[in-house]
Order: sequence, then C-alpha cells, then structure tokens
Amino acid sequence: MSFFSRFLKKNQPQPRPLFYDIVCPYCFSKFAPSDVVFRAAHSRDDDEDYALGEDDVLNKYRERFGLDSVDDLEAIIPPSDIPEEHHHYTDHVLTGLTDRYGKLTRRRLCPHCHNELPVTAGKVPSNIISIIGASQVGKSVYMTSLIHTLQHTTAGHFDAACMPLNAEISRKFRSLYEDPLFERGDLLSSTQKEKMQEPFIFQFVFKNEEKPPLTLVFFDVAGEGMVDQDYLGLHGQHIKNSAGILFMVDPLQIRSIREKIHINIGDRPGEWVSQYDEPRDVVLTMFGDFIAYQEKSRTDIPTAVVLTKSDMLHSLKDEDGDYIKANSNVFNNYVHRGTLNMDEVGNIDGEISYFIGKVDRPFKDTMDVYFSNTAYFAVSALGSNPVDQKIEGVVSPIRVDEPFLWLLHKLKFIEGSD
Repeated sequence: MSFFSRFLKKNQPQPRPLFYDIVCPYCFSKFAPSDVVFRAAHSRDDDEDYALGEDDVLNKYRERFGLDSVDDLEAIIPPSDIPEEHHHYTDHVLTGLTDRYGKLTRRRLCPHCHNELPVTAGKVPSNIISIIGASQVGKSVYMTSLIHTLQHTTAGHFDAACMPLNAEISRKFRSLYEDPLFERGDLLSSTQKEKMQEPFIFQFVFKNEEKPPLTLVFFDVAGEGMVDQDYLGLHGQHIKNSAGILFMVDPLQIRSIREKIHINIGDRPGEWVSQYDEPRDVVLTMFGDFIAYQEKSRTDIPTAVVLTKSDMLHSLKDEDGDYIKANSNVFNNYVHRGTLNMDEVGNIDGEISYFIGKVDRPFKDTMDVYFSNTAYFAVSALGSNPVDQKIEGVVSPIRVDEPFLWLLHKLKFIEGSD
C-alpha cells in the first residue's frame, strides 16, 4: 500500500433502508409494506365486519392451482380502517393491528392474493430464485435434488438451515418429490402446462443473526409454458421480480450433439428433434415478455445457465477437449464449505461456456446480448442416467448446489475465495 493511498476515502457501505419492498412468494406481486392487509385474530356473530366468511381473493388464487376453496375464514382488515395509534411496527415495518375490540393480529397478508406473508417480509430484501427452462429439461428433478442437498449438506457447510416455510409445504415436497426420488428411485412426471404448480417456498436461514434470511421460492413453470407468450405473460411475473434465475438447459435440446449422445428417446431417430424446444426459444419468449422493456433491452438479474444431466456428457469426452475434456471436473462433485471457491466456479464456467458456444452458438450469442450477468454450470441431479424411468443404485447428485451458491455470492450472502 502506498503512502498516499492510506488517505484515500474508502468505499462506505450503503446505508440500510428502513424497510424493503415486498415480493409476495405466492403470487409474486410487488408492493410496499404499508400496503399489506391483515386477517382478524377472532370472529364475531354480532358484527358482520368480523363474521366468518369466504375469502374470494384467496379462493381465486387457490383455484389457479387446483386447490380446494377455504370457507369460514376470519375477516380481512385493511390498515386504513384502524386508527394509526393502533398500528404496530417492528423495525419500521407495519406488522400488527389492534382492532376495534382490542384484539391484536399479526397475520399479514398479500393484498393481491391474501396468502400469509413470511414474518421477515419487508424487514429484509425479498429474494426469489426462479427455475426456468423448456420442457423435459428436468426442472422438477433438479429442484428436488437441490433442496434435498441444501437441507442435508450445504446448509451445514454455511452455518445455516434450509427449511420449508410451513408444514403443508414440507409434507407436499416430501410426499410428491423427495420420497419418490430419494427413497423409491422413481423419476418424477413432467409438469403439465395446464397444471400450474403452487410455489415451493423455503428459507435459507443463517445462524449468524446479523445475516438476514433468504427466502427461496421455486416456481416450477411447465416447460411448454416457457415458449408460449400468453402462458408466460400470465405466469411469468415471478421471473421479472426474481433476484436470481436458474436457467436449465438439457444437452438433448442441442441439435448438433443430440445424435452424438447415443441415447434414443423416441421410437425412431426422426422423432428426437420434435420432443425438445430449442434453448434460444425460451430466451426469445422471455425477451418479448419483459427483457425488451428493461434499460438497453438487457436484464442484469444474475442468471446461472445450468447444463443438466451432465452424466450424459461422458459419451462426448475426449483427450483433445473438442467437446468435454476426458479429465473434466464436470464429472466430479465438489463441496464448497463456508465460501464459494471462485477458481472452481471459474473453471466450470469457462469449460461449459466454451462447450455451449461450440455446440449452440445462436443460444450463446442470444444470452450474451440479453443477459449482462451470467455464469455457466453443469450438474447431474441423479449422478447417473436412469433406465426405464427408474434410478439404478443410490441417487448421488453432482454439483447441484454450485449454481445456487453462485447466486448467493452474487446477492452478497456468502463470500468467494480462491
């Protein structure tokens, strides 16, 4: 350090705002903390404003996901109906109301869908991680493998815990996703376009109280929807309000290497092409939906481009590295502990970026034009290629948490190291 550099003004950290805008983890609407509504903590038969009844807003949301309607719920209380002296604040965020009967409620709801908000909403940034990609790229399998890995290993390595937001999400994730894959070795069925998936919401909570928790929202949009402008327009709001994106790409989507990977997915080779949407089609649909309206028609949302089913790439490896090097780290799992190993990430990013550019230049160029903050990864959610929809042996994920950890680093939750 030079003598004069000692007197240079150091960069000061940005002051923490008094509160943060909330992004609802259920419907992905964005609003100020003062816009929330509350559900009453009690009901009364002698006051129609506090009588049990249907919540049309909540039931409309539930109908979208094929969920049963809920009857006889407590009343909705807008803060504007309660005098300011009966508003309760925590860290400058409205978190409770005392109603006209002296009953306190802290059940904050999204004003747009009437689902209950996390207790941290408004106090910390709302960070949504979206998993996107065309059909059959394995988004559901990757989501399951990632959350399982975060809960059982990764969280412990970063002095944190990964937990579902509530018991209902815990039961649904375990029965529909985790147990079939990790206990029975069954592949998950593809998400159908007409069957919207309710978000799976988890929190990555650090044991260091000075670090805010991170809310993880995995909204598994059906793959066909990602190339349908109307579908994306209706259900793509979660993408543009995301803090980070996991963009899944299947090697079999890439026309130039599909036949080189000797895996027959149809009765005749001529059928192979029709079963996959091109990765670039997903990007172009996203561009028309929201990227075109960003400054300079680019998005700076950190985006991890994740090449799935990396175990399939064994058939492409060679000594010259024209596609994948025979000794590539892609095939070896790596465990990041406490920090993100930037050398390891850089090596994978360089190799997969080169690979994508070689086998699908139009997709790589499109990503470079529309996304200003990307890194490339390769993962195997299972560790091996399934046979007849069954997984042989133990599920052994390879590098599934690495793209997620890169997003954590980009969002300044964890540090990087050499």
